[in-house]
Amino acid sequence: MNQYIPREIENIIIQNSRTFPAIALTGPRQSGKTTLLKHLFQDTHQFVTFDDPLNRERALTDPKLFLESYGSKVIFDEIQYVPELLSYIKIAIDQDRRQKGRFLLTGSQQFHLIKDLSDSLAGRIALLNLLPFEIKEKKRSPFVKDLLIDTKSCFMHACLTGSFPEPVLQPEINMESWYGSYLQTYLERDVRNLANVGDLRNFQQFVRLLAARCAQVLNMTNLSNDLGVSVNTIKRWISILEASQIIFLLPPYYRNLGKRIVKSPKVYFLDVGLVCYLTGVQTESHLLNGPIAGPLFESFVIQEVVKFYYNKGKRPNIFYLRTHNQLEIDLIIEKHLEIHPIEIKLSKTLSTGMAKPIERFIKLFSSLKINAGTIVSLSDEEIPITRNVASSTLESLLEKL
Repeated sequence: MNQYIPREIENIIIQNSRTFPAIALTGPRQSGKTTLLKHLFQDTHQFVTFDDPLNRERALTDPKLFLESYGSKVIFDEIQYVPELLSYIKIAIDQDRRQKGRFLLTGSQQFHLIKDLSDSLAGRIALLNLLPFEIKEKKRSPFVKDLLIDTKSCFMHACLTGSFPEPVLQPEINMESWYGSYLQTYLERDVRNLANVGDLRNFQQFVRLLAARCAQVLNMTNLSNDLGVSVNTIKRWISILEASQIIFLLPPYYRNLGKRIVKSPKVYFLDVGLVCYLTGVQTESHLLNGPIAGPLFESFVIQEVVKFYYNKGKRPNIFYLRTHNQLEIDLIIEKHLEIHPIEIKLSKTLSTGMAKPIERFIKLFSSLKINAGTIVSLSDEEIPITRNVASSTLESLLEKL
């Protein structure tokens, strides 16, 4: 890659490197973790990748000598391959707790990594997540900035090009080939080797089936029946996809709302480009008029909201709501105990009908502290829709979070 695009999470990483002895930056493969850390710390830290089998062998054979040989500050790339090293990193940190930002770790998946890090380095490490480019970051690329002129163009680009740095920065890449290779690498290196899934064909079929159901309430029994595997297998596969940050499970909001609420999560992919690859969406017409057009736009909005929180070093405090009498709010953002209801509509034309779910929500749950609602759509008009609801662009919404 011949250029570096500044990332929104940079300041959070730098701040944490002055506070914690270690930082772990996790996220899906190819999201830019290694490039980011090498860019920020190239003058202060040595770099070691455990993608290299020789480095893995040396770290496992004599971990103390291995750590000593890299001096006081080092980036360890793909630490999940040598979790045994973490206890020795802890010892090194405890010998001198005054040194900050000493060990910078990356991991492409989190099946056991977060537990290992939390157990071994509790109180010594900052855990951060890096997802593919958010809209602001894409606009820093000379190849893309003139294409992203409104919400519709941002949505289409996210679907037909994706948000991973490599295809965004190299427009000549064939997307079908890139995602095919990406999925194969993920299946072979992470799912088979690290998550111990034997039948990759079944797992790949599961991922495709789940992509076709993005933005739906997760029904493990239906998936189990469709694939002919046990519900426990589906649960395990879901946790693998969630741990490797391929999917995001949006929890239901049912705080103090009683038993009227659907309590299963909704499932979203964190890169809608991958959903389009898995479901065969390749053209603008198919994207905007196909059977999963609405769910794709909903997934796009959710992925950008999740990225926003991760890039601030925060956990997303977001939910959805569905009652048994069919009231549904696509997205609820809770901030300082205030509720911000948001409806997501794949439409260029605004209407008062879009505000009805939020108006009904405000009326039904008047005991809650509910702020004015927001409609996010393909329209770039920021105008009142009703007394309690206004339209907003996605970028404006993110700026207010």
